[in-house]
Amino acid sequence: MAAEFVPGALCRAAERGVQVNVTVDGFGARNFKIDFFSRLTVAGVRAMFYRPEIGRFHFKRHRLRRLHRKLVVIDARVAFIGGINVIDDNNAPLDMRPHYDYAVRVEGPVLRQVHHAVRRMWETVSWVNFKRRFRLAPVADPCCVAAGDQNAAFLIRDNIRHRNDILHAYLDAIDNAKHNILIANAYFLPGLRFGRALYAAAQRGVRITVLLQGKSDHQLFRYATQTLYATALAAGIRIFEYEKSFMHAKVAVIDGQWATVGSSNIDPFSLLLAKEANLVVRDAVFAGELEASLKHAMTIGARELLADELSRQPIHSRFLRWLAYGLVRAMVGIAGYSQRHWQVDETKPEER
Repeated sequence: MAAEFVPGALCRAAERGVQVNVTVDGFGARNFKIDFFSRLTVAGVRAMFYRPEIGRFHFKRHRLRRLHRKLVVIDARVAFIGGINVIDDNNAPLDMRPHYDYAVRVEGPVLRQVHHAVRRMWETVSWVNFKRRFRLAPVADPCCVAAGDQNAAFLIRDNIRHRNDILHAYLDAIDNAKHNILIANAYFLPGLRFGRALYAAAQRGVRITVLLQGKSDHQLFRYATQTLYATALAAGIRIFEYEKSFMHAKVAVIDGQWATVGSSNIDPFSLLLAKEANLVVRDAVFAGELEASLKHAMTIGARELLADELSRQPIHSRFLRWLAYGLVRAMVGIAGYSQRHWQVDETKPEER
């Protein structure tokens, strides 16, 4: 439904004179039909691909460097930030609920940063595609919007000046956690620094819960993630798998005060390669609402994994997990990152 309603709304806006600009990731939109974009352009929507796909089997290293941000800015007055794609759940069974995901509506001073990031991305893609005619219309400065009562920061990840902004925000919050950490992440395969920060928090008594996919549309990555389970459970980290539908969320709440919602997974592709965008909010009300939402989802749609369940799994399942992990590491290497940039912490808690 989203793949029909949202483009329809964009077309209607363009037809009434609104300048509508759409940038989509070439890899993520590789299956979009030509008539889909023809419909947009006929209505006056200006659409471009970020690194368009040449062919399904034409692999280049930069193919993994995706535009993974999910951002919308309207009239420089309101923005939406999150992990939600504008796509129908075509790969989900008919009786399954839609993807479980999050996005937030943003107003206030932080909007200026969001607006700047979206404009900069459009201008960059326009220049690369030699579409200089796609100039953006001037708009009022978003900073004129009155400030709210929440402390929020907009963070991006790119491959130039902001390589580690999202990672460092996570690490700082985890290092300062005193009571509890709740992470919901669709693709969870943290590197050494992130993993060790979590294990250190667990050792000092912080209660850590991780909500992951129970149903996955990318089985390779799910198997790779399962290589973490035994070590995490031994460290006292609770693991839940969401089974009610596909989970696409990328959110976290720490100590009921710090929260983040965005596009960045905690995996090598998001933290080392892709262009990402997250909102970090320091506010007890916002964090409390997000935490309550996550706990409700866990109650009605997730199950907890226990150590004895892992011990009963057959040898071939363990082999598949480590094979998947090796393939993911190989993909990271192909993209230009060596083992020193990212690897899972495989040591046992008592050995650290």
